[in-house]
Amino acid sequence: MVRLWRWLAVSMAMTAAAFSFVSGRFVVEKNSVRVIRPEHIRGRHDAAIANFGVPHYGGTMVGVVKFPDKNNTTACNAFNGTPFKSRSRRPVILLVDRGDCYFALKAWNAQQAGAAAVLVADNTDEPLLTMDNPEESQDLEYVDKITIPSAFINHEFGETLKKALAKGMTDHVIVKLDWRESMPHPDERVEYEFWMNSNDECGPRCDEQMNFVKNFRGHAQLLEKGGFTQFTPHYITWYCPETFILSKQCRAQCINRGRYCAPDPEQDFNEGYDGKDVVIENLRQLCVHRVANETGQPWVWWDFVTDYHVRCSMKDKKYSTDCLPLAKITKCMGDPEADVENDVLKTEQELQVGHDSRGDVTILPTLVINNVQYRGKLERIAVLKAICAGFKESTEPPVCLNGDIETNECLRSNGGCWQDQKLNITACKDTFRGRLCVCPVVHGVRYQGDGYTSCQAVGPGRCAMDNGGCWSENRDGQTFSACSGSLLTGCRCPNGFHGDGYMCEDTDECKEKLACNCPECSCKNKWGGYDCKCKGNLLYIKGEDTCIAKNMSRSGWILMLLVLSCVAGAIAGYIFYKYRLRSYMDSEVMAIMSQYMPLDNNNHCTEIQQLRQDSTA
Repeated sequence: MVRLWRWLAVSMAMTAAAFSFVSGRFVVEKNSVRVIRPEHIRGRHDAAIANFGVPHYGGTMVGVVKFPDKNNTTACNAFNGTPFKSRSRRPVILLVDRGDCYFALKAWNAQQAGAAAVLVADNTDEPLLTMDNPEESQDLEYVDKITIPSAFINHEFGETLKKALAKGMTDHVIVKLDWRESMPHPDERVEYEFWMNSNDECGPRCDEQMNFVKNFRGHAQLLEKGGFTQFTPHYITWYCPETFILSKQCRAQCINRGRYCAPDPEQDFNEGYDGKDVVIENLRQLCVHRVANETGQPWVWWDFVTDYHVRCSMKDKKYSTDCLPLAKITKCMGDPEADVENDVLKTEQELQVGHDSRGDVTILPTLVINNVQYRGKLERIAVLKAICAGFKESTEPPVCLNGDIETNECLRSNGGCWQDQKLNITACKDTFRGRLCVCPVVHGVRYQGDGYTSCQAVGPGRCAMDNGGCWSENRDGQTFSACSGSLLTGCRCPNGFHGDGYMCEDTDECKEKLACNCPECSCKNKWGGYDCKCKGNLLYIKGEDTCIAKNMSRSGWILMLLVLSCVAGAIAGYIFYKYRLRSYMDSEVMAIMSQYMPLDNNNHCTEIQQLRQDSTA
């Protein structure tokens, strides 16, 4: 990566000018290492994520720790011979010592020897640090080929692991690398920003930056259009000290009278483009995003930058402030020659300073996801994994669940979750971090349960889903069900059946004397009910369970119904009267007794009860 202070130092040397840059806060991004075995050293430890390779953001890795032999404990030399393997077939996590060579070279040699991850143990007691790439002056092709994660651990933890390994037991030390909390995932939207530069003549890092923008454009626009992410581009600028504002160097590298500057692309003030050309193009690209955002199409920035790199390449001598003019963008950019603040660039300078959990931006390019600086290889799939790890679990967009970046655990034994094979319904939900067992919602019908052993349809419409899990049977064209639309949960056997609702059996009303009990009645049981017939010329009235004459006159029928209604009404009236009378007498007795005797006296309570009995006798 290009270190800004170094980039600026070169510019200072070439121009004999001085730019002020104050070293700020640098945040070490971490993952955790949990020792699973041996038991006596179990515990959780922090590790610093390396700035190369591919960290498993949102994931974990359980592996066997191995330490190289004494001739190559730093892993600075290639490992010859048998690759690192474990007898348990778990991944090998190689522990190596710090020192003697680049951190990236240690990881590369370990990867070539079959290691799935690398832990670099510090050789002195000090706070954790971020393992960075070699300086850009070192043209080392292997750095971009590193695909395994690496982490830096402190001296004490490294010594503890070595002592445990020294006991000689095969596959004895097992640890779990955990990146699940390395990336914040508070909600269903990820916010990320990319700090970059429009200059394409700054070496391999500029090439890496532009290749990333070109390759990631499709994913970025898909996520932005779906409302899953909010992307913001940023560009770094410096300012020229007051003493040098009128110098040739500041005028060549700055706009707005020394307020916003960039180093000369060729590091030669006598030829090629000037630093101020870079600042103006940075400003233009910022305004493209601002204008596109105002029109509700922020993803247009990706098209503009990619197209600009092709049409207006500095390498091809096509770089120009008039390459792609737009009226609104020009207005946003303001006058670069004016002795005034530029609101857009001023904001960028303020945002360079770290805040909350994010450190100062000191490396170009820098990717920040959910206010945490991304560590690792700036590559399409690696970055997409990190962004996907920033979504709240189970809210990831479909692009995060494709086979390129995650394994669908639901495809194997249904993830150990509940499943209704008949309806092809499962509680297994695939997420970027692994599967969840959660009872589903199917066609608007909600299932309820633990998700592992049971899920049951509840609420309106549940009977449409396998009869709500209740008993149901069809015979001779008749269907009876224990699922009732009037009940939101549970099963209840219908009339004519008995059971728990999950199993129902026919009730024999005739045998159990539940119906057809009148002297003239003849009862015959049938599935789900009964038939009751009356002797002679009589007609059975089911509601009253009685027989009456078929040839009774119309007035007789009416009179019979009136008599039966009156009898039923009289019985109901009598019951209601007794209830109201008792309630009234209770209240009167309590009112009278409360005037003459305390209510907490047991003898008085006994007398009150006697009065109640007398009043209702």
